[in-house]
Amino acid sequence: MFMTRLLCGAFTLACAMPAAAQTAAPQTYPAAAQGDGATTKGYNLSRWAEDWTAYRDKAKRDDILDRLKYLPLDDDGDIYLTLSGEARLRMNLTSNPQLIEGPEQRQDILRLVGGADLHIGDHLRFYGEIAHGRLSGKNVGTPSGSLRNNFVRQQYFAEAKGGIGDVDLGIRYGRQEFTDGPNLLISQRDNNTIRFVLNGARVWARTPTMRATLFDFETTDLGNGGLGDDVPDKNRRFSGVSAGFVLPTHWLGGSNLYFDPFFWRRRNRVGTWGGVVSPAVRYYAGARLWGDVGPVALDWTLVHQYGQFNDRPIRAWQAFAAQTVRLGADKSAPRVGVHVDYGSGGGGYDKGTLRNAYAPFGNNIYFSYGLFLTATNLIAVAPNVSFQPAKGVRASLEYQFSWRDDQRDAVYRANYTPYVGTERVAGKAVAQLARAQIVYSISPRVTLTMRAEYLQAQAVLKAAGYRNSAFLATWLSFRF
Repeated sequence: MFMTRLLCGAFTLACAMPAAAQTAAPQTYPAAAQGDGATTKGYNLSRWAEDWTAYRDKAKRDDILDRLKYLPLDDDGDIYLTLSGEARLRMNLTSNPQLIEGPEQRQDILRLVGGADLHIGDHLRFYGEIAHGRLSGKNVGTPSGSLRNNFVRQQYFAEAKGGIGDVDLGIRYGRQEFTDGPNLLISQRDNNTIRFVLNGARVWARTPTMRATLFDFETTDLGNGGLGDDVPDKNRRFSGVSAGFVLPTHWLGGSNLYFDPFFWRRRNRVGTWGGVVSPAVRYYAGARLWGDVGPVALDWTLVHQYGQFNDRPIRAWQAFAAQTVRLGADKSAPRVGVHVDYGSGGGGYDKGTLRNAYAPFGNNIYFSYGLFLTATNLIAVAPNVSFQPAKGVRASLEYQFSWRDDQRDAVYRANYTPYVGTERVAGKAVAQLARAQIVYSISPRVTLTMRAEYLQAQAVLKAAGYRNSAFLATWLSFRF
């Protein structure tokens, strides 16, 4: 039934595309708008999204690592191999872990990743990626497979693509990262040692001004050992359709804006709320509007969630609105802004309608570097400023005010477990968080990142016995 809805939705989008194309200006999608993430100086979080065909020209290869980006396997160079790798050394320090008074936690983390991308002509490719994650330190508890993993086949897929007229068509099957949607709803979760990957198929159609993606995935259950314990999770399935349209550039007096509607389903046979484990089906109907209007950058998402959990109806909302203003004509000029975020709450501890919002696999560091909060039963307002104090250095400062939506429901961590007892205390104010980040791009291949955050517990957390916490992280990342 759901796949029938998806096909009908995709057909409706396809029928709407020509009309949209007639009104759109010749603005085209940037690579970041195609659902594969942003590429900066040739590099992308999803390494298969990178294009190194410029290195067909030997004169552009400056060193031995450049040569690894384009290894021709036939005389014409139409069959070639691209190799990639990453080494990341990181340390996290957290006082009062889980906001419970006690010894500090120190996590010493190593990530090693190696990938190979085999292109056979313009229409066929095979990608494989292995990873190792090590975690040690002090007071680390029992790490999950996304933090400590001896050896994992992180990605492996086959892809075929072609075109009909100006429409690019493609299909990808296997284990893969999937980020075709708002980052606060779906992401690779690069904060983890082992990133979030799914198993299944993705099909797409793209023109210069519109696109549609149809997908059906199972999530991955990560173990801590070798290659055999990271398996598709048959209990959790994520399917849907994502689309996108370039909006006319004359709107709002001159703009580069993109409108991305989506309709998804998440099925979980072992869903949990309020200590109850039961099958759950949750649908997501929403849209994202993002881009630039002069000096203003905006990113707005609205999504309605509905479905069923344990014979109870689900009715939830999430809304994310981020906007910044550039204070100068140069692209590197300082920016000031604010993001306002809402995740509905309620029903986690009663038998009525479940109103708790739930992101399929969103980017939770947006709400807390220390992963103390998520957009469930949450209202957050965070003014911020970002600037470049020196060449190659990006810095940002932010102060977040956080409340809960429904004071009869709990406050939730990034993994959706509740802060026990918060559902039994009155009040709205949850926490205030001060955050700072510095990213130093030493070279295109080497980056140093430092993050600091201080969470000051407010009325709700204090009444339930939770404490303030400081979080500090620093890491050095090398990739080729």
